[in-house]
Amino acid sequence: MLALEVVFWVAAGLLVYTHAGYPLMLWLLAGRRRERPPRPPEELPSVSLIIAAYDEEAVIADKVRNALALDYPRERLEVIVASDGSGDATVERAREAGADLVLDLPRGGKIRAQDQAVEHASGEILAFSDANSFWESDALRELVAPFADPRVGYVCGQVRFVNDAGDNQEGVYWRYEMAIRSLESRLAGVTGGNGAIYAVRREDYLVVDPRMGHDLSFPFNMVKRGRRPVYAPSARATERMVPTIEGEFARKRRMMSHAWLIVLKGGLLSPRGYGLAYAWEILSHRLLRYVTPFLHLVALAANVWLAAAGAGWVYVVTLAAQLALLAAAALGPLVPARPFRLAYYYVLVTASLAAGLWDWLRTGTPAGWEKAEGTR
Repeated sequence: MLALEVVFWVAAGLLVYTHAGYPLMLWLLAGRRRERPPRPPEELPSVSLIIAAYDEEAVIADKVRNALALDYPRERLEVIVASDGSGDATVERAREAGADLVLDLPRGGKIRAQDQAVEHASGEILAFSDANSFWESDALRELVAPFADPRVGYVCGQVRFVNDAGDNQEGVYWRYEMAIRSLESRLAGVTGGNGAIYAVRREDYLVVDPRMGHDLSFPFNMVKRGRRPVYAPSARATERMVPTIEGEFARKRRMMSHAWLIVLKGGLLSPRGYGLAYAWEILSHRLLRYVTPFLHLVALAANVWLAAAGAGWVYVVTLAAQLALLAAAALGPLVPARPFRLAYYYVLVTASLAAGLWDWLRTGTPAGWEKAEGTR
């Protein structure tokens, strides 16, 4: 019985730690630190803004126009669209909108399209964005500003998800995630980025396995190479959110089929090159967060056994709390009240972590990608 109690409290404790304890400890360690604003460079660096696109005829012209309208010297900005085997009018519309270079590539996946664009790029800084992400006018200036520090090798900006309709609760989670990212940036460096708005020095660009995304593989690899990955919250972009919670589950499931490959085979868990603080961030924010579905199952199974065996009233209370979460999630599709929708979102998104692992183990991870429904 004692062994089962230990199992329960370890699983439950790790769940509380990764969701609440870790952000609290980050705040205590880094919350009062204020990163000094980077010294403005004497001359803005040249930038190649790379947009990988697959069948994006609906948005690519607007995206190119958005890029060309950025508050950045035009002679120091190169806009490249890399079409990854698009079967629609993506190439034509990107050219008509005024992109400096449009690559009409065979289908090879987003990463290989970006690699090809980098080979043609001339900028000192390589910036990347998605076709459906639109930047604020000063976003590029804010994104490149941290590179005034020679230690910085990777910068990710802030993406804001907008939702004209639907019931997805991703915005709540994303604000929580951005708060953690800001604290990590102050302490040892971010552990993840986003595809909407990020940049690297040209000499720091990494050619990775085409099944692995830049969002997770770039930050930790920068640290291993002695560079610092940071977050620039004033570099802002907006992107349409997946309308439904079910759609968000499918999106995160696809993302996690790529992320598990990086975790288990891409070197994320190899501590060589990490400082103590960054290793702690990886353990707390990545590894423990990704195993939360399994921690939930262990905690629930142990709790059921302990409550049935009469191990004490506390186990009746903890079991009731777990069952209440599952009941609220089950009612989520039927009851529009916010607490039920959040419970439904949490359970589905947590399940997506395990579903992505199952997909990777069962069928592997394809290099290609498909647009999330409702995001254009």
